[in-house]
Formats: sequence, C-alpha cells, structure tokens
Amino acid sequence: MTDHPVVASLELGGTKSIASLTQDARILQQERIATGDRPEAVLGFLIETLQRWRKETPFAAIGIASFGPVGLNADREDFGYILNTPKPGWSNFNLLRRIRDSFDLPIGFDTDVGGAALAEGFWGASMGCRTHAYLTIGTGVGLGLVVDGRVHHGALHPEAGHVRLRRAPGDSFQGICPFHGDCLEGLISGPALISRAAGPVDQLPATDPLWAHVAHDLAEFLTTLLLVTSAERILLGGGVALGRPMLLPTIHATIAQRLNGYLRECAPAELQKRIRFAGLGANAGPLGGSALALQGLRSQ
Repeated sequence: MTDHPVVASLELGGTKSIASLTQDARILQQERIATGDRPEAVLGFLIETLQRWRKETPFAAIGIASFGPVGLNADREDFGYILNTPKPGWSNFNLLRRIRDSFDLPIGFDTDVGGAALAEGFWGASMGCRTHAYLTIGTGVGLGLVVDGRVHHGALHPEAGHVRLRRAPGDSFQGICPFHGDCLEGLISGPALISRAAGPVDQLPATDPLWAHVAHDLAEFLTTLLLVTSAERILLGGGVALGRPMLLPTIHATIAQRLNGYLRECAPAELQKRIRFAGLGANAGPLGGSALALQGLRSQ
C-alpha cells in the first residue's frame, strides 16, 4: 500500500448520494444522484460510476458512509443492512453485500456521520483530538463519535437525533419526528424548521425567534454531550448548521450558562475552541467515505 492511495467513497445521504474518487483529502472525481426511494437504481448508478473510474484510475479500497440506522455488528445477520429507516424503500436493504458483489476490494462501512467524524480527525478541524464528535443537522440529525481513532459503536451506533430535550420557555412547537415528536431531530432538522416556519427558512432574518429556539435546543443537547463524552472537540455540519454562523455565539453562551462554571475546560473562551463548525465543510460527507476506505485498507 502506498502512503497516499487513491480510494473510492460512497456517501448515501437523506437527499442525495455521492460517489467520489479521492486521494487523501483531494477529490479527483465526483458524481451524484438523488437518493429517492429506489435503492437498486441508486446503487446501480453508483456502482457503474465506480467501475468506469476504475478503468482509468485503479483505486485500493471503497468506503461506504450511509444514512442510518445501519447494522454495524459483524456478528449479526443484519450486518451491512440499512435497518428500519423512515426513508421509503430503503428499510432492510443489504447495502454492503450489494457493493461486495461488485468489487473484490477492502470495504469500510459506517454511518454517514461516523465517516464525517473520522474524516474531520484525519484532515479537518478535529486533527490531533483523541475523542471528538461530529453533529450533522440537515434532512435529519445525526452524531458520529470517534474515540482513539475509531468510530464508536455499541449495540448499534449513536442515535443522538432522538434525544429529548428541556424545551425553551414559550416554545410550543410539537416537533415532527414520527417516533418521538419533539426530539432533537423533530425540532431542528431541515424539515422540522420548514414545518415550524410554515415555509422555507432561507430568507428568515437572524433576529427571527425561530433561530433563538434552534440555538437553545442545540445548546441543551451539546451541554449533555460534553458532560457525557468529555469530547475534546464537537463539530457542527450539515446544511442547517453550516448556513447559520450567527448561532454559535448564542450556543456558546447558553452552554456556559447551563454549566455554571462547573467545568474549567468549558469556560466561555474554551467553548469557542471546542465547539465549532466542521473544517471540511460540505466535503465532510464524501471524505467520510474516503476515511472509512483508508481505515478498511489499513485493517487488512
């Protein structure tokens, strides 16, 4: 294996799926398709794309970073499957086998947020951290947690988007999660914000009360995450987070207020270093697959 192998990445997101050819953090080729509700059609397009690229530029491994929940326990029959997802058409789809049947290469497999967290540790804003997290806020809300260079799993993988929160005073929005109503995802995901605002939120001013509720809910969750994981860095990514830089100062201030001086490592100045936006920006997802491919290659 060379020090800088070319690898292939497949990122399956809630809205779009992206195939990439990369070397380290450099994207050499990229194509995308709407994720939709027809997994065989999507996988057919992605596999055909990789096969075409491989004829011109051989790659050493493939990384799959998928929306969840997914089966990550190699000892279980559902390993490699997309499990009971609310995304139409994808529940109980054997994603990993579909790729393995097409390529005799090392394959890394994890959630999209797990891959993004790993990529930020390799090349982004979490470099040098032993324990770090990546929270994505977009079509859904997901958390990837990396401990000592490995994406953390337990019986499944973190499902932090479904944590319930202490609500902001006066916020009566019931949430949209079909399972839990006003969990984190039900309150601040992209579809939740559209429901809350009764329309698109792109043009809402920074002073709109909606953003105060989002900052409150994020601060509530991040306070808990800091206390539970003691993560050295927590990065915010996804379309909702990356497009709202005005949220961070309020989030930092609210977390400091919640902690009330309890943790020296979470003083206001320290929080600005520990909680920030993803360093890889919109490339965190595609490069997440690349990081998983490299990890799969190194484990051979």
